[in-house]
Amino acid sequence: MGAQLRIYRRRMRSVKATKKITRAMELISASRIVKAQQRVLASSPYSTELTNAVTAVATFSNTVHPLTSAVENPRRAAVLIITADRGMAGAYSNAAIKEGDLLIAGIKERGLAVDAYLVGRKALNFYRFRDRAIAQSWTGFSDNPTFESAREVSAALITSFLSDTESAGGVDELHIVYTEFKSMITQTPIAKVLLPLSAPQSEEPAGILAMYEFESSAETVLNALLPRYVEARVFNAMLQSAASEHAARRRAMKSATDNADELIKSLTRLANAARQAEITQEISEIVGGADALASASAGSE
Repeated sequence: MGAQLRIYRRRMRSVKATKKITRAMELISASRIVKAQQRVLASSPYSTELTNAVTAVATFSNTVHPLTSAVENPRRAAVLIITADRGMAGAYSNAAIKEGDLLIAGIKERGLAVDAYLVGRKALNFYRFRDRAIAQSWTGFSDNPTFESAREVSAALITSFLSDTESAGGVDELHIVYTEFKSMITQTPIAKVLLPLSAPQSEEPAGILAMYEFESSAETVLNALLPRYVEARVFNAMLQSAASEHAARRRAMKSATDNADELIKSLTRLANAARQAEITQEISEIVGGADALASASAGSE
């Protein structure tokens, strides 16, 4: 009985130590998610209006631009998948990777080759473990992305898009997979087309598009706007994913903390039962010993 009681107490200490960690991570995520949500709200209007502006320029100009004109026979596409650097966030990263797999499968069904661009160690480890080809990857900033990081990722994507598909290994399409932050409870992995921009890509209906006069030309305006458009969309996707990651981790850690509480209660009941059984056994042995001594004394007399 004593050995069993020691096992229960050892497990209780281990669970309590784990509970402290999960509780601390829950509080950290809860404190960070507010700032992440504010950054999403601050960046979304800029991304939406810039998308509307680029869409209007592409719609009302007669210029044939490579960034707004779809290739008749596309051969290769690039897919950017945004996940987390760290775990303990429930199914957050797995859901984004699964959405990326569905997108890649659909692209391959169209007869296109796919280049995978990955953000976050979870996606990188997933692809490496399965020996999948990786065009380029970035890690270390998933929970707190900066515009410089988004610019670096966007530059690689634009360079690949502008390169010749046959000779330089370029791509004809750009797709992005990220987790959209809707609320503290709901985060949804989604896939969207970044380029070519052939239709309005804003989150809200564009309505009546503004008319523009170009100085000096529509091509010059598109050359200046579209890199900014890609950077804004990628940065907003990173911010959405960061907020979703914090929300998912907070929810997962809260669930782990609650489960630790329940396990501690269960182990406490088992330890109390073992202690009661040990005490009962000791009392029984004492009473049995006293009875034996009393019987021995009575026999000697």
